[in-house]
Amino acid sequence: MNKKYERYIEFIVSDLQPPYFENMKDSYGLKDSEYELVLSKLYNQPVTIQGRSVYDNNDNTIYREDSNGYWEKYQYDTNGINEIYREDSTGNWYKYEYDTKGNLMYYENSDGDIEDNR
Repeated sequence: MNKKYERYIEFIVSDLQPPYFENMKDSYGLKDSEYELVLSKLYNQPVTIQGRSVYDNNDNTIYREDSNGYWEKYQYDTNGINEIYREDSTGNWYKYEYDTKGNLMYYENSDGDIEDNR
């Protein structure tokens, strides 16, 4: 990859906001074949793209969007098993905590709902 192109990709990664697929195409003029490169750098890991969904090495969905610009982002624990955070384009978010056996111990969301079994 030449230096100018590499700097451009790095700029996109630092500037990119959801909805990622829509913005990579409309704001930056990227081709579908460049999305994986940008999103891998954005997530600091290799990713797989299927349609408008992005998956990590554990085949967890880490991002998805629809053709209307609605999007969701997901984060998982260090084992890559349990979802620990999710947010979407409507401003909703959800937090989860698990014990060492993977049992849900804590839940909180943007509506103020809390369930604490710690």
